[in-house]
Amino acid sequence: MPFAISIPQFFSDGAFDPTAFRTYVRRAEALGYQSGWTQENVLGTGPILSPVETMTYAASCTETLRLGCSVFVTPLHNPVHLAKSLSSLDQLSRGRLEVGVATGGQSRMFSAFEVDPTRLVARFTEGLRLMKELWTQPKVTFEGQFWQLTDAPMAPKPFQKPHPPVWFGGSHPAALRRAVRLGDGFFGAGSTTTAAFAEQVRTVREELAEAGRDPGTFRIAKRVYIGVDDDVRQVRERMAEGLEMVYGDFSQRLGHVSVSGTPEDCVQGIGEVIDSGAELVLFTPLFDQATQMERLAAEVVPQLSY
Repeated sequence: MPFAISIPQFFSDGAFDPTAFRTYVRRAEALGYQSGWTQENVLGTGPILSPVETMTYAASCTETLRLGCSVFVTPLHNPVHLAKSLSSLDQLSRGRLEVGVATGGQSRMFSAFEVDPTRLVARFTEGLRLMKELWTQPKVTFEGQFWQLTDAPMAPKPFQKPHPPVWFGGSHPAALRRAVRLGDGFFGAGSTTTAAFAEQVRTVREELAEAGRDPGTFRIAKRVYIGVDDDVRQVRERMAEGLEMVYGDFSQRLGHVSVSGTPEDCVQGIGEVIDSGAELVLFTPLFDQATQMERLAAEVVPQLSY
């Protein structure tokens, strides 16, 4: 059972510490975490670094740790530029990249990105198709609704062949169907409860069976906001503060999405996530990340006998 850890991204102006960052990602690698993950939020009140640059920095500090973003809101990107950036990062990391994608829903400032929100899904699917062609074809001729190319080469291709694994986010049944049809895996959101995630996994597995697709070719993961501390009241207060930093006022409507408490509480909560179908769990501490990473590796992971 592989476990992943979030890579630090939340830094106020001037607060980034290169030495501490290098120490963190190297320690994650030494502790046996399978991968380190970022997230994307271009506009928002939380001070968050961009995922591509953060993963590139982490790649230069590590040797085996896989690096991912869950998720890129790809309709807000030009797919040609994004394909080039991710292909370059996969080369620089020698094939350690994981790519998460999603439509991002309707609550974005689309006018800032010149995107028509009424055509979001069409833009998403076309952009992903174009990225895959740029990653795999010597020259691309593409006649889409949004992008057109004629005999356009892009090199180098990604280090991983045919391309890095593509994970899909999303919660709507239509998004889950798209994940099975077009992706290599499904990544449950941190803002989703374990019960809701279990229902999503059930839908994904039904879609896999209906499509006649081997479940072994499609992975399922879940981001879990987590905090471990012997003082249960204190850790839950700090988790609530962390969720507010990430989601703003919306955090008050999320309900019980996090796992927090004593090591035993966290073992139980993560065990329920795994029993719900997660084949990879992404731990996302919201405070004292280095200390939390150590405690999770020492006091929680060894008790998860999967």
